[in-house]
Amino acid sequence: MKRMNVPSERSAAAVLEEMRGRLISFTPELHKAATHVLENSNLISITSIRNMAQGANIKPNTLVRMARALGFEGYEDFRRPFREQVMRGREDFPDRARWLQSLSKGGKLASLYSQMASTSIENIEGLFSGTSATDIKKLADAIVRARMTYVLGVGFASSIARNFAYLASMAVGGVVAIPREGSLPIDGLVHAEKGDILVAMTFKPYRREIIEAVEVARTYGLKVVGISDSPASPILVRADQRFVIPTNTPQFFPSTVAVTALFETIMAFVVAEAEADAVSNIERFHRRRHELGIYWQEEQR
Repeated sequence: MKRMNVPSERSAAAVLEEMRGRLISFTPELHKAATHVLENSNLISITSIRNMAQGANIKPNTLVRMARALGFEGYEDFRRPFREQVMRGREDFPDRARWLQSLSKGGKLASLYSQMASTSIENIEGLFSGTSATDIKKLADAIVRARMTYVLGVGFASSIARNFAYLASMAVGGVVAIPREGSLPIDGLVHAEKGDILVAMTFKPYRREIIEAVEVARTYGLKVVGISDSPASPILVRADQRFVIPTNTPQFFPSTVAVTALFETIMAFVVAEAEADAVSNIERFHRRRHELGIYWQEEQR
């Protein structure tokens, strides 16, 4: 069979990005295959086509068809950039590994402590290795320029959204967290205009009201920034800018470590990209709080 014209420099990241962009046009079976591959991309280079198919509950030929739909000759051709990525390797962290192993000694809770430390570090590494300064700057610039930026999160994401909006409002105007207490996410968009920004986040299991708010925002002409834990997340499929954040944890609830780190980084970039008086605004805010006695001081003891 004649090899298809697939550029040799096509990276694993580029293949995954193209796959994510094609999700909406795939047949149900190809969508199922691609979703499994996107969510388990770390297994592509080391797992056989049969085992990958079993994990997705599909036939191996479906993965072949998916690869061909992406321009590859077959599944083995599709795997090549992922194997090359592994061969280039990642930096070893023997000291960290020894430290994590030492934490697990001492019983059940010590083992859990070790797992929490390990997954938290891995989540942070996953965030910063999968996101670039260019991505963050693009969003920060947009927030600084926008008339309004709506930050949407429910459940545990609500407190993250509110904290970001609170801090960002010290440097730039027009950043608000939605939904307000007792209202729906779409209620918060009632005054939104074309060109405003919606930063929306939801994590498995995905919240219906977030997905609906994203669709409303697109109808209004807002720029949608999606933050989720899978490239196949329904809010990322049609987002203008997207961030995939690891939320792995040995406990029952998603980890917020990497999500919080992302918003702290965005906040730092917003301040750096804002007008020169942004720092003055923040300093004035804190000075007034000191003057009003809001902050505890040593002499008050």
